[in-house]
Amino acid sequence: MSIDKRYDFVYLFDCQDGNPNGDPDFDNTPRFDPETFQGLVSDVSLKRKIRDYVAVAKAGVSGYDIFVMSGHSLESRQKQPYEALKIAAKTNDRSEIERARKWMCEMFFDIRAFGAVMSTTDFNCGQVRGPVQITFARSIDRVFTTEHGITRVAYTKEDKAKSTSASTEMGRKHTIAYGLYRTHGFINGSLSRQTGFTADDLALLWKALGNMFDIDRSAARGLMTPRGLYVFEHASSLGEAPAHRLFERIRVARRAGIESPRSFEDYEVSIERENLPNGVNLLEPLG
Repeated sequence: MSIDKRYDFVYLFDCQDGNPNGDPDFDNTPRFDPETFQGLVSDVSLKRKIRDYVAVAKAGVSGYDIFVMSGHSLESRQKQPYEALKIAAKTNDRSEIERARKWMCEMFFDIRAFGAVMSTTDFNCGQVRGPVQITFARSIDRVFTTEHGITRVAYTKEDKAKSTSASTEMGRKHTIAYGLYRTHGFINGSLSRQTGFTADDLALLWKALGNMFDIDRSAARGLMTPRGLYVFEHASSLGEAPAHRLFERIRVARRAGIESPRSFEDYEVSIERENLPNGVNLLEPLG
């Protein structure tokens, strides 16, 4: 059964000696706000990690395929309901397109959660507005990017390997020493009913946020760790309080005397749990 409540959440994670989200427009250096120098991680990057976790955790389980997946074209995915439901390609029949849209929601977790535009090929499956939305993550404090020169003794091309004058090949690597990031998320109960996003899907989302870095390890990303997930559960789909007022109850600040944070222990997280608005509960799925 689809969920019928609104959820707003705060998610904290950190990165040590790595690049949490490179910017392709700037030589893949860690993203940052050019005015404040706070680090940024895009919503797309976070959703990619959620998708990858679900793909591994639910491999082979019907209803948990991933629509946006490396190695698969979107057209090949959109063709599937047309073959399964025997719908003619390039149809303009709205009822047939709606059948295809519903099938896609049932089969693909990320469509049920994040939505998708599926109307740009010969296999029109309509458009889905997803109930789960996530903002860019922003670091609590400034981050400073360090560029490291690295060398490689294996050459790219054979002719260089045979050369007696060839030198070691050079490369570059960009990291931050440490950054604690905060992002905000929203789950719309009304849209959940439209896509079929269920309580089981919601539990899987929380589990993904708690474990997705463990299946995404790489030397480039350093040590990335979830540090907190604070979920405000509303009694209704419309909600009982503005999200920003609830988010203000989660405060993150440097501990006294710390000028350059280098670990999560250099911060203090304070949570205002008392006197929540009527109909709002605070959950902490990560414990």
